[in-house]
Amino acid sequence: MLKQNGTVFRPPVLTLVGIPGLESVQFWIGIPFCTMYILALFGNSLLLVVIKAERSLHEPMYIFLAMLGATDIVLSTSILPKMLGIFWFHLEKIYFDACLLQMWLIHTFQCIESGILLAMALDRYVAICDPLRHATIFTHQLLNKIGIGVILRAGLLVAPCLILIKCRLKFYQTTVVSHSYCEHMAIVKLAAEDVHINKIYGLFVAFSILGLDIICITLSYIRIFITVFNLPQKEARLKAFNTCIAHIVVFLEFYALGFFSFFTHRFKFHIPSYIHILLSNLYLLVPPLLNPIIYGVKTRQIRDGMSKIFFPKGDS
Repeated sequence: MLKQNGTVFRPPVLTLVGIPGLESVQFWIGIPFCTMYILALFGNSLLLVVIKAERSLHEPMYIFLAMLGATDIVLSTSILPKMLGIFWFHLEKIYFDACLLQMWLIHTFQCIESGILLAMALDRYVAICDPLRHATIFTHQLLNKIGIGVILRAGLLVAPCLILIKCRLKFYQTTVVSHSYCEHMAIVKLAAEDVHINKIYGLFVAFSILGLDIICITLSYIRIFITVFNLPQKEARLKAFNTCIAHIVVFLEFYALGFFSFFTHRFKFHIPSYIHILLSNLYLLVPPLLNPIIYGVKTRQIRDGMSKIFFPKGDS
């Protein structure tokens, strides 16, 4: 490893600290994190099985939900195995290129999840505000295009973050990453060079994807609520609103945790680093854990599909 004037030139290996300040209890923190990960894998996998098995669930709302479940599986798997290796087996070392790959996966699938939540909001908007045209608008061809578009948008917009780090940042003040996974700003802050372009582009990606999506989702639900409150029958209002509750809860948990983590990491708030990192970890673990529970509880068709799997009727 070449060193010059106290800096390191393109380090091949980085060291992930885990949770700075809580190293002595990281072993115990790993236990609930591992439990959350296992439950998230089980819940989202079960959701995918139910949606695939039940032909009545091959509708846009449930296809988007299946996309969300698959995204949650990849997102949580991108961080948990390495994180548990740090907490339990002191495997702090990670190759620089592997760290960049983890960073790309995490931020790409965060953006994909945001895009899917936007697609689900638009689906509910058309289903409630223009129900007669819903089947003709949300065709399987459109669903395929939305899926491809969401993936390409996220992957292509996040990829320059890797290129800027790999090509522009050559000298690093330290190889120790004060985080439990390879987060964009945690890596950028290691550099001994000007990092303004990296920071600006990170902000651009966050606001052009997450910011734009949250604005569009909010506007969609404002229009949905206006339509629902104008329905003449109380039963119709309750039924329409009930179809949106699960998505609203998922929407709030994803963006509230996400924006809090984003702003505290980029702007100097008086928050201890271990609290920020714990919240960052929970931001990537809580939605994959809660999403299948929320949709399973609130959606009768999914509950019925799960009942058929766990309590199949006898032939007699």
